[in-house]
Amino acid sequence: MANPVREFFGGVGVLARGFALLLRKPRLFLLGALPALITSLVFLGLLVLLVVNLVDLAAWATPFSDDWDPVWQGLVRGALSVGILAGTILLMVVTFTTVTLTLGAPVYDKITELVEEELGNAPEDPDEPLMASMWRAVRQSLAIVAVSVLVSVLVLVIGFVPLAGQVLGPVLAALLGGWLLAIELLASAFDRRRLTTIRDRRQHMAKRRMRVLGFAVPTYLLLAIPFVAVVVFPAATAAGAILTRDLVPAGPAGIPGGPKGRGDRVGPGGPGAPGGALPGGPDGSPYAGGPLPEGVRPAGRAEPGGQGRPGSQHSQANPEHQGPHGPASG
Repeated sequence: MANPVREFFGGVGVLARGFALLLRKPRLFLLGALPALITSLVFLGLLVLLVVNLVDLAAWATPFSDDWDPVWQGLVRGALSVGILAGTILLMVVTFTTVTLTLGAPVYDKITELVEEELGNAPEDPDEPLMASMWRAVRQSLAIVAVSVLVSVLVLVIGFVPLAGQVLGPVLAALLGGWLLAIELLASAFDRRRLTTIRDRRQHMAKRRMRVLGFAVPTYLLLAIPFVAVVVFPAATAAGAILTRDLVPAGPAGIPGGPKGRGDRVGPGGPGAPGGALPGGPDGSPYAGGPLPEGVRPAGRAEPGGQGRPGSQHSQANPEHQGPHGPASG
């Protein structure tokens, strides 16, 4: 079983690799930042509006505490304010991802394709019709946003708990929001592997949960910072493609020289190389498929003038028992 701490920091490293890879392509990096910038400006305005009115909103939502002791009133309204803010940020981060991916779909698909080609062994482009792909993406994004709303409500309710709610609310928002964010960011790379449903993503993510959270939680926290998201989003898209390779083992169709390649190669190095077929035939012979060294004969073939295959009806008898006209009779 993998070390959970090592897995988590391995996920953090995936995000760092996404940054490093895109920094080598500055033009694509800047192009990928543009949709995130537009969305950030809109969402920042909404967030500022919420923060300015947060105290009044908490007071409006808790009229029952108007006559309470100021200490208890402050605790309840403070916890509610934290819950509202954490839930709103969660909803904004996930919705930010949906809106940004929709605005910059061609750019982010190109980033995913670049990562696949850079790392080698890239899967083929999906052959799904464009309209069907767009409709599926919209339905899945709406489903994720709907779940995000439910999680935001949960975080809001937990925010009512004095003291504990102020800690549990943001922690749950980061964990659950990060998980939903990862589902969105992995979509493009999973689609290229013919894994087109949310269930496909969730099943593979669950196999390496800590690695996914190591990627998703820092990404979630960074995307929650206005304008930092502009820089993070293209790198997070690239990192999502890298993480997908950790979650989904490469199949034969994605390996150069596989079933469609030359001979019986199933890996880049061919038989005996790393990722290639092991040498040998079904009978354990180490010389299957190639020329045999001098003096070595395939199993089951008779030596000249010697005994044939065991049990064969065409085996030659011992020459000492043969007459001038053929085998000696009993």
